[in-house]
Amino acid sequence: MRGLFVIIILISSFTVHAEQIKPFTSDGCSVFPDGTFSQNELWLSCCTAHDYDYWQGGTFKQRLESDRRLKQCVAKVGEPHIANIMLAGVRVGGSPYFPTTYRWGYGWPYPRGYKVLSISEKQQIKNLQLKSR
Repeated sequence: MRGLFVIIILISSFTVHAEQIKPFTSDGCSVFPDGTFSQNELWLSCCTAHDYDYWQGGTFKQRLESDRRLKQCVAKVGEPHIANIMLAGVRVGGSPYFPTTYRWGYGWPYPRGYKVLSISEKQQIKNLQLKSR
């Protein structure tokens, strides 16, 4: 009987603690250059914004939208061909199911997959934004 009580307490303690997101980090354009030889940070701001989306994670649709914004941003700085290459790279390499540091939802413990952010998770993100100011 006491063993059953211990198991119930352990299970309930796991469900009480929500997953915690790590503070935001960016590695720039991950395994891709941050710009050209002459302008070595030309599209770095595009990648940093994209990393912010990937850090948070979310649904499959949100990932598609984030990847499209990256493509549009890089094309807007004058590199439409690079934008297409980058889009292909993030679509293949950014899956939430790869245990990489640049996967979709990398701020959360692995594995997370595609998942709508809960109210408490959004609050965690907001709190981290306020701390970083």
